[in-house]
Order: sequence, then structure tokens, then C-alpha cells
Amino acid sequence: MSVNQCTKENATSKGYRWYYQVYYFDENGKQRKYHSKKFATRKEAQVAEANRLRKMRRKEINITDMTFIELYEEFYEYKSDKVKETTLKSYRERINSLEPIHNVKIKDFDINHYLSWRRWMSKRDCAIKTKNGYHKFFKEILNYGTRWHDFNFTQIYNKMEKFVDPNALPKEMEFYTLEEFKQFISYEDEILFKSAFEVLYFCGLRLGELRGLTWDNINFEEMTLSVKKNVVTVDGKVYVTTPKSKKSVRTIPLTQTLADDLKILKSNCKKYFGFNNKWYVFGDVKPITQERMRVRKNLLASKSGVKPIRLHDFRHSCASLLINNGANIMIVAKYLGHTKIDETLNTYSHLFKNKMEDIVKIMNTLY
Repeated sequence: MSVNQCTKENATSKGYRWYYQVYYFDENGKQRKYHSKKFATRKEAQVAEANRLRKMRRKEINITDMTFIELYEEFYEYKSDKVKETTLKSYRERINSLEPIHNVKIKDFDINHYLSWRRWMSKRDCAIKTKNGYHKFFKEILNYGTRWHDFNFTQIYNKMEKFVDPNALPKEMEFYTLEEFKQFISYEDEILFKSAFEVLYFCGLRLGELRGLTWDNINFEEMTLSVKKNVVTVDGKVYVTTPKSKKSVRTIPLTQTLADDLKILKSNCKKYFGFNNKWYVFGDVKPITQERMRVRKNLLASKSGVKPIRLHDFRHSCASLLINNGANIMIVAKYLGHTKIDETLNTYSHLFKNKMEDIVKIMNTLY
């Protein structure tokens, strides 16, 4: 065993650099290496190293007797400095979805355990999308076990299929038409919220991307807005992270009306002591809260008489606006920051179907 310090480039987002590694033999007598998570100080890594060594000496870590819950705990520890806090939170929440097999030993795990879990999950009162999220999580843990301990799940993995409901009706997507949005926003008299809802509607930002905007992301000369950060709140703590994917880092053109409103908002912000371009556009030294946006949205929907929609539905509204006004699918995908065009097509395919009539009209004029 040894304690080492990684380079600054390989440090965690919190700056943790110290780690330890240990070699051990698996159930087949093959030597393996365990690489710990990173710690803030050398002392913390040494304490963790000592605890690991003590457990090994007491044979508390016995790979042949490892249960699913123990495999999950190791998986979680491994991921703790490699994924965002929001992802870690989902891991903590989803482990309950594997409750029926928590105490099953990996060496005993077979197809019957999986089928039993699947029957248990099928009876749960939750959406198919949620069940498939749990299913994906299940497979992630199996993949980890295969990668780090050479567990062989081939016979089971190849039979793991997504949940489907053949009787499920497609869920209608909620969004505001341009006329509905104009009615909605006409009841907003505070420039902060007016410009915030305009950014959501006309730029199609995710809520976290909106919260992450700082004034140095707004270029009034080039009339653009750049998405470079994402702000999330997990268990009451605010985290500034990278956007959802590499494609989510993007630059979007501003309409003249939106640019004018943002200029007014910035002028108001400059009146406060300490203002600088690192301040959040919608907030100050701290970003606006999700709850504040949600409460204001509900208030405006009530006052204006338009149907209430979720904050994320403003993004759908933007997509609808672009598609119904003839925007190319590739442009829509780039504008929304989708990783693949398939994501755009799968999400908004029903809107593109409305264009079929236009295609028929064009074909009729040609023949």
C-alpha cells in the first residue's frame, strides 16, 4: 500500500489530490489493484489507508462473500470524486430500488434474482421512464463489478431488457405558443423576472444554465449569450458545475428586445456596491433560487390566465417556436445544446410530423 499525490490537473473539483492504492488477490488468485478516492490531505488518506488495511487483515473484505449492497458502497466510493454531486445524489436515492437483492451474495446472483427484482419493480407505482432509470443504475453496478472484480454477469446482462408499457399513451408535451407567452409576460413588471423568462423562452436554456449565467457571459456588442456553467442545488447546498454535456456549452444569439431588457437589468445591478461582471445575471453574488423562479412563474400564470407549465417547459416552448417557424433540425439541436440530433428528434418528433402536410404540398407542385 502507498499514499500518493496526483497532479493539479487530475485533482477533483474540490482540489482533493491525495489517494492510496492497494494490491489484493481476487477469488481466482489473480492480483488486482484498488485505487482509492481522493482526499484533501495526506493525513486523511493515511487514516483511510490504515482502516482499509485493518479490514483486510481481519478478512472483513472478502470478495467471495461480497453482497450487492457492499458492491454498491464500493461503486459509490469510487464514483464520489468522478461525477457531479447531482449524480451522487441520484445514486443515493436509487439504491433503494435494488432493495430485494441488497443482501444477495454476488457469487450466488443468477437470472432468477434478476427476474424476481424485475417482477417487484413492475408492481411499483412509478413511470416507465423512472423504472428504466433504476434498470440503467442496476446495469451500472454490474458493469463496475465486472470491470473491477472480474465478476461474470454475461448470462444475466444479455437478458436485461428495458421496461415497456404497450398500453401507455404518449404524454402530451406542455408549452406556450408565442401568443400565450406574450400574454404571460405582459403581467410581469419586474425587469429581473421579465428578462429571466425571456431567456428561458427565446434561448431555450435549462434552469441550471439560466442560474449559472454571469455578466461576462453576455456580449452586447456581438448580441450573444454564452452558456458555460450550470448551477444546481443539492440538499440545500449550491454547486457550480459544467453544463450537462460538451454540446451544452454553446453561444446563442440575442433578440434585440431581450438584449435591451438585459441592458436595463445590468444598469440596475451596477447601482449595488461591489458589482462586477462575475455577478450572476439573475441574482447577485449568489444565483437566484429555483423556488423563487417557480413561485413567480405560478403567480404570472395565475394573473395572466394562461395554463401553468413547468419551468423546464419553457425550453420545450422554445423548441416548438423554432420548429414551427421552419428551423432546421440540426440548428434546433445545436441551439438547445443536445448531444445528438436523435435526442432532438425523439423529444420533438411530434412537432416535425406537423410539417408532413407542407412536404405533400411541395411534392404536389412538382408532379
